[in-house]
Amino acid sequence: MKTKKTLLALAFASAGLLAVPAAFAQSAPGDNGGWFINGTVGRTTIDRGPYDDNDTGYALNVGHRWSLSPKFALGAEVGYNDLGNIRTKNIFNDDPVLARDKTSLHGWTLGANARFDMTRDWYLSGRAGLYSWSGYGLTNEIVDPVRKNVDDTSWYAGAGIGYNITRNLSVGVNYDYFEAKKNRVDLSTDMISANVEFRF
Repeated sequence: MKTKKTLLALAFASAGLLAVPAAFAQSAPGDNGGWFINGTVGRTTIDRGPYDDNDTGYALNVGHRWSLSPKFALGAEVGYNDLGNIRTKNIFNDDPVLARDKTSLHGWTLGANARFDMTRDWYLSGRAGLYSWSGYGLTNEIVDPVRKNVDDTSWYAGAGIGYNITRNLSVGVNYDYFEAKKNRVDLSTDMISANVEFRF
């Protein structure tokens, strides 16, 4: 039941995010709007409770931006990420790529994103929204922490800088924060990542 309520809330939030910028799109100049898809791979960090660790994470997003001026566009996005328990070095050996003894955090994002073109080639980006996540990890007790599976809906936010290779293709560097804590388990994670975006 909780999952159904969360999905329903995400659907209503998505409709609202799509409606707001569309109201401005009719009279706004510029051609920096449109559909996009992007992917990020980077270094995740968790330094909370019993954890002080780095890992490899990834995220995939798809969305649409509306041009509000020749240099500024605002839009909505939906995506999926996995921010823990991946050991990339094990791709090249027989050890498990998914490390079950580490923290795990993954989930769906739904939010707003913005893009500001500083020059023709360079841009700034920002994003924020809801994060529907699940994971497992140790509780914050100093003595005898307990491993728990947890899930909830919280928030995420991030910013980045990038370079336009062509009108439709760009690369960048991002910083993102994903809030994820419940029942004395704090899996909130920072990620610094490389980003590739294709616009069409």
